Amino acid sequence: MQSPSPASTATLPLSASRERAFWPAIVALGVGGFAIGTGEFVIMGLLPEVARDLAVSIPDAGHVISAYALGVVIGAPLLAVLSAHWPRRTLLMALMALFAVGNLASAMAPGYVSLNLLRFVAGLPHGTYFGVAALVAASLAPPARRASAVGLVMCGLTSATLVGVPLAAWLGQHFGWRAAFVLVGAIAAVACALVLRHVPDMPADEGAGPMRELGALARPQVWLTLGIGAVGFGGMFAVFSYIKPLLTEVTGLPVGAVPIVLGLFGLGMFVGNLVGSWLADKSLTRTIAGLLAWNALVLLAVVFTAPHMVAIAFNVFLVGTIAAIAPALQIRLMDVAGDAQTLAAALNHSAFNTANALGAWLGGVAIASGLGWTSTGWVGALLALGGMAVFAASVWHDRRGRGALAAPGIA
Repeated sequence: MQSPSPASTATLPLSASRERAFWPAIVALGVGGFAIGTGEFVIMGLLPEVARDLAVSIPDAGHVISAYALGVVIGAPLLAVLSAHWPRRTLLMALMALFAVGNLASAMAPGYVSLNLLRFVAGLPHGTYFGVAALVAASLAPPARRASAVGLVMCGLTSATLVGVPLAAWLGQHFGWRAAFVLVGAIAAVACALVLRHVPDMPADEGAGPMRELGALARPQVWLTLGIGAVGFGGMFAVFSYIKPLLTEVTGLPVGAVPIVLGLFGLGMFVGNLVGSWLADKSLTRTIAGLLAWNALVLLAVVFTAPHMVAIAFNVFLVGTIAAIAPALQIRLMDVAGDAQTLAAALNHSAFNTANALGAWLGGVAIASGLGWTSTGWVGALLALGGMAVFAASVWHDRRGRGALAAPGIA
């Protein structure tokens, strides 16, 4: 695996200044992550309300999730390339402002088609925001703690599933699903102000530009790492996208208790993110391999625990821990991308939202085919196994490259 490029992270002139800036900047970036996480995941707990209000089926309402994910997939590379030369604080504020507008507009969507279009717009800044935030956090941290720094930024997203999503789901159930998006837009506006005040005014890397960023796409390991996230992470979304009807129809959980279980999912994400980033700092490759195997086991267990209230509640917590793989894949992308850091960091979240779209779609296909709500567990486990296959190909390619360099006569 390649070492990070010297130009991979912009740094402040003095280590003392960097240390003083670290925690305020992390908090500001985390609030932005909190807004994005709430906006991304809350709709999954409100699909029945959206379907009823817009007069569509629940699987059709699930296309709203896919529309947002598609926005992330397209927006992450597009905005990362076009804005590669922007100062990072300015870019972060612009991205969060766009996210705020997209969510407030979603709250006013008059129909099904317009809601899908507006969720697509709201998803555009998602990947680039997290990618640039990860670069800023890594540049403020010691080299041996890069994954932990990225994990702290991601705590904003995971804490959203613990606090923001249940709160927004409660608002949606009592005041309509549109109220949830109003809340998300307001949090995003607060994040803009915090980024302006607390994030250092860091310039883009010297020589940064669209063509240099596009160079990342010529690296096979970049594509393979993206494939691990796009396929292996999709299982979580296959299950969680339809978690509310599974809990109410299969488990028999009262509707009022669903936000509590969603909170357990968020707790799992929060714990998994911290543990996963700590493990990634110790051994990046082993962490990715172990977590992919863990994903397959946890998702398959959903099929068997769904009829049992206590068991499925604990299993939903475990499904949340799948988020542990996110910091590890973020650091791996930064390591294999050379000097095309902005695009590579943003594409990590493009891959995750490809997983979002893929998982939600395949889960909906299984349900619409008459296989039942628990079929999403089988879909999730198969996607996790697919991620393991892509990871095996990545390791094989990496070892083959090292073997070639070690051959006689090759420097």
